[in-house]
Amino acid sequence: MEFSESAVKNSLVFAINGERFEVSDIHPSTTLLEFLRLRTPFKGAKLGCGEGGCGACVVLLSKYNPVLDEVDDFTVSSCLTLLCSVNGCSITTTEGLGNSKKGFHPIHERFSGFHASQCGFCTPGMCMSLFSALVNAEKTLRPEPPMGFSKLKVSEAERAIAGNLCRCTGYRPIADACKSFAADVDMEDLGFNSFWRQGDGKEVKIRSLPLYNHNDTICTFPEFLKNENRSTLLLDSRRYSWHNPVSLEELQSLMGFVEGENGTQVKVVVGNTGTGYYKEIESYRKYIDLRSIPELSMIRRDDKGINIGAAVTISKAIEALREYSKGDFHSGGMVYKKIADHMEKIASGFIRNSASIGGNLVMAQRKNFPSDLATVLLAVGSTVNIMNGPKSEELTLEEFLRRPELDSKIILLSVEVPAWDQITGISSGTEKKLLFETYRAAPRPLGNALPYLNAALMAEVFHCQSSNEIIISSCRFAFGAFGTKHPIRAAKVEEFLTGKLLSVRVLYESIKLVRGIVVPDDGTSSPAYRANPESVDGYSTLRVKDSETKRISSQLDHCKIPTLLSPAKQVVELNRQYHPVGEPIAKSGAALQASGEAVYVDDIPSPTNCLHGAFIYSTKPFARVKGIKFKPKSLPDGVSSLISFKDIPGENIGSKTIFGTEPLFADDFTRCAGQYIAFVVADTQKHADMAANLAVVDYDVGNLEPPILSVEEAVRRSSFFEVPSYVSPKKVGDFSKGMSEADHKILSAEINIGSQYYFYMETQTALAIPDEDNCIVVYSSIQCPEYAHISISRCLGVPEHNVRVITRRVGGGFGGKAIRAMPVATACALAAYKLRCPVRIYMNRKTDMIIAGGRHPMKITYSVGFKSDGKITALHLDILINAGIAADISPMMPNNMLGALKKYDWGALSFDIKVCKTNHSTKSAMRAPGEVQATFISEAVIEHVASTLSLEVDSVRSKNLHTYNSLNFFYECAGEPVDYTLPSIWDKLAISSRFKKRTEMIKQFNMCNKWKKRGISRVPIVHEVILRPTPGKVSILSDGSVAVEVGGIELGQGLWTKVKQMVAFALSSIRCDRMDDFLKKVRVIQSDTLSLIQGGFTAGSTTSESSCEAVRLCCNVLVERLTPIKETLQEQMGSVEWGTLILQAQGQAVNLSASSYYVPDFSSMRYLNYGAAVSEVEVNLLTGETAILQSDIIYDCGQSLNPAVDLGQIEGAFVQGIGFFMFEEYTTNSEGLVVAEGTWTYKIPTIDTIPKQFNVEVLNSGHHRNRILSSKASGEPPLLLAVSVHCATRAAIREARQQLLSWTGQCKSDSTFQLEIPATMPVVKNLCGLENVETYLHTLLS
Repeated sequence: MEFSESAVKNSLVFAINGERFEVSDIHPSTTLLEFLRLRTPFKGAKLGCGEGGCGACVVLLSKYNPVLDEVDDFTVSSCLTLLCSVNGCSITTTEGLGNSKKGFHPIHERFSGFHASQCGFCTPGMCMSLFSALVNAEKTLRPEPPMGFSKLKVSEAERAIAGNLCRCTGYRPIADACKSFAADVDMEDLGFNSFWRQGDGKEVKIRSLPLYNHNDTICTFPEFLKNENRSTLLLDSRRYSWHNPVSLEELQSLMGFVEGENGTQVKVVVGNTGTGYYKEIESYRKYIDLRSIPELSMIRRDDKGINIGAAVTISKAIEALREYSKGDFHSGGMVYKKIADHMEKIASGFIRNSASIGGNLVMAQRKNFPSDLATVLLAVGSTVNIMNGPKSEELTLEEFLRRPELDSKIILLSVEVPAWDQITGISSGTEKKLLFETYRAAPRPLGNALPYLNAALMAEVFHCQSSNEIIISSCRFAFGAFGTKHPIRAAKVEEFLTGKLLSVRVLYESIKLVRGIVVPDDGTSSPAYRANPESVDGYSTLRVKDSETKRISSQLDHCKIPTLLSPAKQVVELNRQYHPVGEPIAKSGAALQASGEAVYVDDIPSPTNCLHGAFIYSTKPFARVKGIKFKPKSLPDGVSSLISFKDIPGENIGSKTIFGTEPLFADDFTRCAGQYIAFVVADTQKHADMAANLAVVDYDVGNLEPPILSVEEAVRRSSFFEVPSYVSPKKVGDFSKGMSEADHKILSAEINIGSQYYFYMETQTALAIPDEDNCIVVYSSIQCPEYAHISISRCLGVPEHNVRVITRRVGGGFGGKAIRAMPVATACALAAYKLRCPVRIYMNRKTDMIIAGGRHPMKITYSVGFKSDGKITALHLDILINAGIAADISPMMPNNMLGALKKYDWGALSFDIKVCKTNHSTKSAMRAPGEVQATFISEAVIEHVASTLSLEVDSVRSKNLHTYNSLNFFYECAGEPVDYTLPSIWDKLAISSRFKKRTEMIKQFNMCNKWKKRGISRVPIVHEVILRPTPGKVSILSDGSVAVEVGGIELGQGLWTKVKQMVAFALSSIRCDRMDDFLKKVRVIQSDTLSLIQGGFTAGSTTSESSCEAVRLCCNVLVERLTPIKETLQEQMGSVEWGTLILQAQGQAVNLSASSYYVPDFSSMRYLNYGAAVSEVEVNLLTGETAILQSDIIYDCGQSLNPAVDLGQIEGAFVQGIGFFMFEEYTTNSEGLVVAEGTWTYKIPTIDTIPKQFNVEVLNSGHHRNRILSSKASGEPPLLLAVSVHCATRAAIREARQQLLSWTGQCKSDSTFQLEIPATMPVVKNLCGLENVETYLHTLLS
């Protein structure tokens, strides 16, 4: 095929932040994110998942329409957007909004001031999602907003970030930062921030906000781009090419040409979002972009309906359907609106902006993608037009889906949605009504999650006025995503219902028919749930005959979009005794994180000749490794080396703890699925990842023992890790005596607890650079650089002084960047040491999830004795902990668990805890390791006792709360009686949350509602923490500025912020003049293992306070050195400024640097944290969906070092706990290999799944004699409080089960049941009853 010179352009031209880029040497598979991060200085967009599922990479894409002379601005996921597809476009990243030199944008400043950035890795993407919403709101015809605000609405501000994930903050402060721009915001609804003080009036608050002028718009599309010629694009046709055909004829010609080239791999693209789900291991040689073909990019409406081109994005289709529905809502318009409403729940906004209608349907046809779109369009009788060579063909969507998998040469051209007002002839005023509803049961209400099941129902009904009966004239039912290849029409149900008088029996029989049709294929997850037609609430449209008229009329009302979150309270009592310690100042570096200027490991520019690595891991739990081969034809260029245990010059060690080491690579045997076998090195990260995916490991399991894949098998084979006596917990009281005193006993009850993945936004990453004299420098995202330092030294066989590990900040850790980060840094160091060139890795999300290990699963068997009033007298626990293949920190788990288990007065507590060694991946510390499982065990026991006695659970909890005497009996670190604040917290929370009144209101609600039930629960926590030795160093420079080093690592928990405050407080005791803004003089610098040794672990919630104490000791030394000079100057000058004092000290050769090593004494190294939470939930009995209506927390922070930071830790930990208890399924296959591989299958909480009202009080409990400035920890303990959500869900399920029993005529109680972790929709629905609608209808019939 030939192209004329005029039609060919060999380079891409686009703009980034107003700067022109022209590129010709690029492979068509290169994504926009790759280009941004590798070829530009703009590193703000981050790689979080590579699937379009997290929002970390979101940027604004702007396209110019020369016909309309308009710029279209929308967000895209840059990790999926191909660079060639942005030819002629403009990209804006968070750096384009503002920065520290030119001034931050109000978005950056408000994110900082509302404390909406912790680790900061997600923040740039959040900022761009909000910025896009602001830009597009300004294009509306809404009234001029008040000064400082935009045209944005509160509901839009919240939804702007609905597709963005955050693992740190809990979302509430992010939502507040976004809502602060909305014209309709109530300033009283905005939460705790650093802009105004409590009690300030509305005008003061508005003036305090960083000014946003909606007229000062940022130019998103520079003028120079408007004149760029966009034509057929051909990139280096000898190796690869990208084509932009502008007509169907040109497309046909291209497809014919490709067909003639034997073996040429062709990819037809529009938005490329499908690669987020269907990963491409190999790249293509030719790419054909369909977006420039008018027929595929147009939306047309005529009497037949709406014709949507296949290349039209889902977002544009939604806009068109909404526009066409206006003024035509009674029939066809109503259908269009409902389709649009459903489409808004597909993926997230930044995916819908790129994803095409055609691409979605083709994935459903070719690859059995669980498409919402296919189901909904099937129900309304849509047709499609396809092109097969020179021929075009029109098919019904049903025919299209049923065809054999489409050949790659067949192109979907358009979809037609029929005009149902024309088909039915229904108009307003007639007795006939057209009903249309769509449904989806999915983990997240606002989308960004594949459905378990979806459905659409269309019915033409006739309302007989005389008999008040409903007759179904005709109907169409479609079901999809339930585990079959394609969505299906329920033809038998349609035939059965047509012409029927709507009645209870008809509904009952139709549901039974559906059950015979909706049958998942073998291997489908949650098959019983997916096979259940009730799970989509699909019969809500028809199930209650006497309310049908109201239901029909309610469809005719356009409703206001509700907000996601209700106004919440953050109660904080400030302590200014140690100013600026105790002040709620914004987190250090938050604005830099928002603007994209904060440097994470993967943001460090690659040194010259830098190579990239990827791990090849085992997929077998126990096997002999015979060799590794690569698929030869597919191996990418640039692969340079394969490193295994044979290449290690020192010891085969990847990580170490006090309990032992773990090998870096498997030797001749692999001992768990997910174990590292080798490290492949290539010229780019993409090529390294591709090579790792193409590796074929030759395994042999002959003559080997079967692997240990369960704790039961570990017990049978006596496979355990030893728990050293110095960390082994002690039993409390006499169990036999306690059981003998009991009126009732529960014997050998069982609980199983699963795992949880860290889901830090930044995956494992490291950069190793060889240095002179066999030295090496390693930049690592790690919580314990000191231990990585030791591992690297031993692995390379060099002295420790040859190794230097540097960590500036970590993009989320939660324990997963501690021991599990060591082998990543060590492998990079080994490769760099061997190859004598820099080597780096940024691990892809799938590999990260497979190797991470995560939280410890366990099996618990308990026996408990108790009195008739609910007072427990004795508890025994047999706990089997699945530690995986290596010890890691697992021997600490029994001790950790007992610290949280003892939160109740059990009378006597005995236990047998075994740490099982299995052929699973090594489990490691995850935020509140052991404590969160122990908290759940405690509550499960309490719930079981209460249900056995038919007592209110809350009364049993209250009955078993510790007195100070019993607390002292159970804990060795109970402190003074005044320190035990839990009883007062318990009572205070009951009042502030209106617990008793809401409990009664919930009883009334449950009596009046059949299909929704509510539950409420109040739980306490007692959490034991320990302070570790921590180093610090404070250096005063010649200009009076202060550089600080600490052993603790900034993970987003605000450690640097608290340390800065402590330094400012401690040095200000010198009392020089003009030290009011001394905080600005203090900088905490990155951790360097050769500069500050013995850094230890940043873990256990106490590193911030230990680091603060370490620098306070340094400052005390410096103040002691400076005081004589200051006194002399004061005698001479009267007043002394800080700068003058430092200059004088330097002149007198005073050492202005001080180091310390804080070692807590035995009496103060352990202490207890207290808190309580009340949570209320609402369970949908039809779908199993659990909505968290409200959570109230009171948490004792002592005298907080920074209430804003601690508040953020409380909220973030609580929401992470909600993920563990309600959403996150970290599943493995039968061989122990993790199958939850990314954002598609692993669901952390999002803004639409957190408590709708989230009230938090940070209790200032006064002076604590042995605490650091009377402060207490906040990082982990609040996570335990999320068990209140699980317990409230259990209460709601209990009501549902009682109702189900009453329908079947049984009066017995059914309150004893186990609610699994996580309590996902299928789990909840199963306990509420998979057939509760049928049971109810059967009751009515009988």
